[in-house]
Amino acid sequence: MGAQQIGITVDPALEAAAAPLLDKLVADGVASKLAAQDATLWGSDAESEASIRLSWTALHRSSRPLIGEIEALRNDLRSEGVDRVVLAGMGGSSLAPEVITATAGVPLTVLDTTDPAQVADALAGDLDRTVLVVSSKSGTTVETDSHRRVFAAAFAEEGLDPARHIVVVTDPGSPLAELDQCRKVFLADPHVGGRYSALTAFGLVPAGLAGADVARLLDQAALVADTVAADTSENPALRLAAAFGAAHEGGAEKLVLADTGSGITGFGDWAEQLIAESTGKQGTGLLPVVVEGPDAPGFGDAGADATPVAIGPAGDGARIAADGPLGAQFLLWEWAVAVAGRLLGIDPFDQPDVEAAKKAARSLLDDPDALHATSAPAAVSGAVEVYASTGTSAEGSLADMLREFTDTVPDGGYLSVQAYLDRLDDASAALLRSEIAKRAGTQTTFGWGPRFLHSTGQYHKGGHQNGVFLQITGASEEDLQVPDRPYTLGTLQLAQALGDGQVLADHGRPVLRLHLTDRAAGLAEVMRAVQELDR
Repeated sequence: MGAQQIGITVDPALEAAAAPLLDKLVADGVASKLAAQDATLWGSDAESEASIRLSWTALHRSSRPLIGEIEALRNDLRSEGVDRVVLAGMGGSSLAPEVITATAGVPLTVLDTTDPAQVADALAGDLDRTVLVVSSKSGTTVETDSHRRVFAAAFAEEGLDPARHIVVVTDPGSPLAELDQCRKVFLADPHVGGRYSALTAFGLVPAGLAGADVARLLDQAALVADTVAADTSENPALRLAAAFGAAHEGGAEKLVLADTGSGITGFGDWAEQLIAESTGKQGTGLLPVVVEGPDAPGFGDAGADATPVAIGPAGDGARIAADGPLGAQFLLWEWAVAVAGRLLGIDPFDQPDVEAAKKAARSLLDDPDALHATSAPAAVSGAVEVYASTGTSAEGSLADMLREFTDTVPDGGYLSVQAYLDRLDDASAALLRSEIAKRAGTQTTFGWGPRFLHSTGQYHKGGHQNGVFLQITGASEEDLQVPDRPYTLGTLQLAQALGDGQVLADHGRPVLRLHLTDRAAGLAEVMRAVQELDR
């Protein structure tokens, strides 16, 4: 990993508005109290949870013993010709390793999907050269458990011992901690939540096994540790937190994140989970909108409900933080978001609304007849089946229906595109974000399902209730049975989409699902319809 430098630039007016909040944070000694792991910083209601979630503040020191263990295992694997690393993990268990390895330029195959085709592609690699890192704090994450079962069966079918090709990262006491069928178990610090776990075993083990210099990552974090713990107005974490707090107070609850040349790959996707899941609850929060660059729709033309945040070399705005490479930024942003939680009056360490979608999906999996007995589509347009929500009549062309749906976005609201597809083979779906934002003139987010359920999914249900949700599902040409489970990956994927859609509808939010009976043709048709929105 090179010495990439990420600076953070915002509008100068926001920095001025943040000054009183910054002064208060300094006067209250918030930074030093956080360094001391003071669980009272977020109020009495949050104290119980915070008391077991603050070890991340010292990971630049406490994670050091992992380095030797990771290096030893990596050397052993390489000596046996095992040099392909596949990571099965969701949310905090996959986002940080993906950023670390992509930035370092080392290969890591990430499975944070239930799409059968994407999992099949991972299985198609040389299994005798493959180690599967199974990463889950609870040890019961349904997607990750499914990946483990599928890969264990595939290893055995190839005549390979699964126990030699599986490595586990989990919390003490989880079911995975007792797994016999694995080569090694790395136990992570249980006093660190998933989205704050970049510098724990969850971030370091898969990245290190893949070849990233994770010792250097800890060194980078250590360089900024004293700075973010200082009760001064120059503390970049306090400055960033105060800017976020001032933006929210001013009605700009959306943070539009654009990389302006940081040299770090995928940082916005990691920050997205940290911000959304930490702050989006109790009807409030900060919604991260990750865009394609500073020229993307939603950034330069952001309205009063959104704050553009440039991540990279100095821009024209106020530079409120410029503290070094990736390891430093992990710690800086974690610190800033935790402090922003204090300013918003919420507990940044819980996720009270995540479980609802999981329960809904499990209920559908337990009742396959209900899952597959979905109502007939309200309309069919070529390879696209339209399942209409409240407020959409499903009349006219597909473009007419999409236009009617986007009109349901309230003033100051947002539209969330959720693609339950293969993020490799169906990558063009991501283009829908910018096309809709440009033509509908509304802040638009994009997430791959079910990956986003472990990220922005918390905000969708717990944050500001002004979102509308466009789901895109697709038929699978081939499916994969999950061994020793009564469902396939395709069935699980559909249950997750329908379950989350039901929870959103129960919250009174508009949901429109477009099902692609042919993925390539359907995506092309949806894109054409979107491009007609402004006509």
